Amino acid sequence: MRLLLKGGHVVDPQNGLDETMDVLVRQGKVVAVDTAIDAEDARVLDVCGKVVLPGLIDMHVHLREPGREDEETIETGTLAAARGGFVAVACMPNTDPPLDTGAAVRFVLSRARETGYVRVLPVGAITRGLGGTELAEIGELRRAGAVAISDDGRPVTNATVMRHAMEYASMFDMPVISHAEDAELSAGGAINEGYWSTRLGLPGIPAAAEETMVARDIFLAELTGARLHIAHVSTAGSVELIRRAKEKGILVTCEATPHHFTLTDEAVAGYDTNTKVNPPLRTQRDVEAVRQGLADGTIDVIASDHAPHTAEEKEVEYELAAFGMIGLETSLALAVTELVRPGILTLGQLVERMSYGPAKTLGLDWPGIVPGAEANITVLDPDASFVVDPAGFASRSRNTPFSGRRLFGKVVATVVEGRIAYEAGVS
Repeated sequence: MRLLLKGGHVVDPQNGLDETMDVLVRQGKVVAVDTAIDAEDARVLDVCGKVVLPGLIDMHVHLREPGREDEETIETGTLAAARGGFVAVACMPNTDPPLDTGAAVRFVLSRARETGYVRVLPVGAITRGLGGTELAEIGELRRAGAVAISDDGRPVTNATVMRHAMEYASMFDMPVISHAEDAELSAGGAINEGYWSTRLGLPGIPAAAEETMVARDIFLAELTGARLHIAHVSTAGSVELIRRAKEKGILVTCEATPHHFTLTDEAVAGYDTNTKVNPPLRTQRDVEAVRQGLADGTIDVIASDHAPHTAEEKEVEYELAAFGMIGLETSLALAVTELVRPGILTLGQLVERMSYGPAKTLGLDWPGIVPGAEANITVLDPDASFVVDPAGFASRSRNTPFSGRRLFGKVVATVVEGRIAYEAGVS
């Protein structure tokens, strides 16, 4: 198949592109990036007035398959990803059974080949059964296709186990993704500890529950020389710890979610359980620190932490509700609305945080929009707006606090390895 993206504004900072150009794709590869390309036998996609970006990657997604297909499946989750502008997603291992064996990783990859709309990058478990005590067979996970290891959803509380995980992961050049949470400090908590937890009468989770584990894992990364990635950074203290670690040359990267740079704990005031996430929504000071970290490069990646749940898991008392919200279909638009339009990030910086940053963190070969590269492309209209309507989501779940909110940044098309995985207006 030949595909011609005609007249779009190509923004690719890695390759120095920031101008109106055509992009020609043939047999899954970019074959030309130039002005006034003529290809009569190609399918032409008119993208005038739109921006053409290197394909976006969401490196923190819960696809729930196997085990919780009532919440999400690889098929529905990857369709949601394509509609959100993502050409690839890294799926976390807290499935049932967890991705703690090579067979489990191969199952996910097989299902992705059968039903997936975008590329799926499995993250293997750090410990067997996510139990936190016995290391999984990290080499086996790597050989099966895992791109990283994590016990996301649960912290590895035993420092010796985490040290050994980093040492083994280093042997296979894999990043260790840390769910930084002191489970004793956070035990029983539902929202950020502070003014709103007191006012609402809900048990709080202090910022220190995150920051103490961020500090511990940074020290372990320095000790082992491992590649450490901190998931869903939410506090000003964590951002500063990571900034200092980078200044020392420690191999640490991190990510922030759209809800942590958009919402504060005041959003919990209506007891909407869709605002219940882990780590919790924090204060305005924390939101500003996360935004500054994204602007200055301390925070390398924007990731959704897409965490689907059924209505039954959310339509209960706040303290009993499951943690998590979905984000694949709103993540890019929230970043455009909250970061790009106010001038906190340029479009080029957004590409760094949502394409090249995740690729570099996961060790992917990601050349961008250049001849010879795999055609992984996101086409975006940054000025088009829409109202979030969960009823129209591709995701199997609906747990978002952004329902009814007007956002800017509509995905026009998502091209995965030369194939149009999603095109606006085409069912």
